[in-house]
Amino acid sequence: MKIQKIIFYIATGLLSLLMLFSAGMYIFKNADITQAFTNFGYPTYIIYPLAIAKILGVIAIWQNKSQALKEWAYAGFFFDLILAFFAHYMISDGEQGASVVGMVFLLISYYFGKKITHNS
Repeated sequence: MKIQKIIFYIATGLLSLLMLFSAGMYIFKNADITQAFTNFGYPTYIIYPLAIAKILGVIAIWQNKSQALKEWAYAGFFFDLILAFFAHYMISDGEQGASVVGMVFLLISYYFGKKITHNS
């Protein structure tokens, strides 16, 4: 049980850092991100709302008040990472690695989060 909690906290911590780094880039390096979104064919008006959603998602996966909210946060991160992977893949910029790593952290965090919740 203890090893499962350690794995959960490490994976969730790394996922959180990745999402917060991404949100930080959206806010503080907006010109670069705007150019990237333009290259992907995405509308640039979603950059700030997406940054806020990532920050709120990190908060949601660490809190224990609402399991439904936590599930929605994991789902949102899942779709964000899938879309990021295919956006990078489709324009062939070779930057899809972070989304693959993020997906691994997401799946590990989700799986072990369920395991430790059901075993407690």
